[in-house]
Amino acid sequence: MEPHLWTADQESARAGFRAFARRHVEPHAARFDREERLDEGVISLMASQGHLGALVPAAHGGSALDPLTFGFLNEEIGAACSSARSLLTVHGMVCQAIGAWGTPEQKARWLPELASGRALAAFALTEPEVGSDARSVQTTATPDGQGWVLNGHKKWITFGEVATLLLVLARHGEQTLALLVDGSAPGVQRTPIRGMLGTRASMLAEIRFQDCRIPPGRVLARPGFGFPVMASALDLGRFSVAWGCVGLGQACLEASVRHASTRQQFGRPLAGHQLVQRMLADMVVGVRASRLLCLQAAAARAAGHPRSTLDTLLAKYHASTMAMRAAQDAVQVHGASGCSAEHPVSRYLRDAKTMEIIEGASEVLQGLIAGQARGDLRPDPEA
Repeated sequence: MEPHLWTADQESARAGFRAFARRHVEPHAARFDREERLDEGVISLMASQGHLGALVPAAHGGSALDPLTFGFLNEEIGAACSSARSLLTVHGMVCQAIGAWGTPEQKARWLPELASGRALAAFALTEPEVGSDARSVQTTATPDGQGWVLNGHKKWITFGEVATLLLVLARHGEQTLALLVDGSAPGVQRTPIRGMLGTRASMLAEIRFQDCRIPPGRVLARPGFGFPVMASALDLGRFSVAWGCVGLGQACLEASVRHASTRQQFGRPLAGHQLVQRMLADMVVGVRASRLLCLQAAAARAAGHPRSTLDTLLAKYHASTMAMRAAQDAVQVHGASGCSAEHPVSRYLRDAKTMEIIEGASEVLQGLIAGQARGDLRPDPEA
């Protein structure tokens, strides 16, 4: 660990998050995965602890966590259950968007509800034919003189099955706008999605909008500003997922160390075999390196540094690929047991693969990072 890089208060908060996750989330994670849903009890507990209001200002009933403390929250919940961490991610994305872009009336209406857990939020960007290319959304918003009429089809919406508030990106002509849509509004149709590879308890849904009327007061960003709202929300989502992947990698490491220390093969513990030691060493280095990148991203966000977006890209890319390698090795260390639902490492592997895809697939992030590479080159003294 690197405790000199954060304060005593941040370390105390982290210890509290860990205790909560290990007592109230981790023991139920396998059941959540099997039942493909988080139960209301754990969501209520997360709300009561202030976790759902992590990014809501105190004036609106939130915890107003600084970036690093929010990162620790995602790390500890992510180590226990990636689906529960997914709720922190999408709920936080909408809270931040309203806090940054909302009118005073929108903030007063929604932020206390979101902070308390009386309302749950979902980020409705992805469509059947639109993933990372957010500028190509096909959902439309048409003015009717009294507001907007929304038509379209969103898919793979995390917690879309139960969310009471949807942040929706739509198109009006050549411009995009962001809308706050009541999940129970007439014209909103939801279909739960089951049988996903990973984060099975994140309650995904397809959401169709058919002549859904949106009052003018529900426009979060006027036409032309929808994409910046969503881009800033995605940046936060990547930050949250990166920290969650650190937690997932740490969980893989801890499970592997426990198993390798007790399992005997050829007259000695697995941990005494060099190839197993190599896998454990790679997990240690990978987790620590990813955590340091996340710490760098948190520092940049706290300082409002212009490199914070790039630092978040680096953290999400490295941490998600690290988590996948760690999960693969964890399954290998556990052998046949690792392929069984009786061991959490099989769930870790499925969840880790999902982490390489959500909030920007690894290949998309590689392209974005490579595009920044020229700016990182040292000047040629002979140029």
